[in-house]
Amino acid sequence: MIRVVLVDDQELMRVGFRMVLGAQEDMEVVGEAGNGRDAVELIERLRPDVALMDVRMPVLDGVEATKLITERTATRVLVMTTFDLDEYALSALRSGASGFLLKDTPPDHLVSALRSVASGDAVVSPSVTRRLLDRFLGSGSGQLRDASMLDVLTEREREVLVLIAHGLSNTEIARKLFLSEATVKTHVGRVLAKLDLRDRVQAVVLAYETGLVRPGDM
Repeated sequence: MIRVVLVDDQELMRVGFRMVLGAQEDMEVVGEAGNGRDAVELIERLRPDVALMDVRMPVLDGVEATKLITERTATRVLVMTTFDLDEYALSALRSGASGFLLKDTPPDHLVSALRSVASGDAVVSPSVTRRLLDRFLGSGSGQLRDASMLDVLTEREREVLVLIAHGLSNTEIARKLFLSEATVKTHVGRVLAKLDLRDRVQAVVLAYETGLVRPGDM
């Protein structure tokens, strides 16, 4: 059973999400919160598998709440936003969210996304993350993090990170580098472990912020 906490300052949105998730045999809504501060306290107590998190809320927004939740618990956060290119969504990804969806996402996509996040995957495509980064970093803004942190990677691992940032799947990376998928999976795991990243979405963000990949490269 996937245990979910709903976090949104609009009660009507929570009611809608609760109805959708309540119809699933493998999901249970175990709690709700109307702001980020209450969400952090609730999630620290209940330890759900996933938090479905609004980003624009009073008291404490979803970005700060996501940061605290991912630092203090193993709960994974799926951010919901009204806007396709939302600086709050990008900030949430930087803060540890496992991805984001638009609030008008069809119910079956929402359910699928929650299952993916609960199983450890990220649900936002690298191409969408790149568009966010393209918009909010800009081609002339320079890197935001010290590129020397990438020195822990081997040359092959840096290649793999670049291809992850370009949105390639393990299968596509294997084909491009003439490697087996198993080998690529090992490289991806090492990249995430060495750089202390939760998933591929954070890898995309880091590749941009260190200047390894720049807006307009792809």
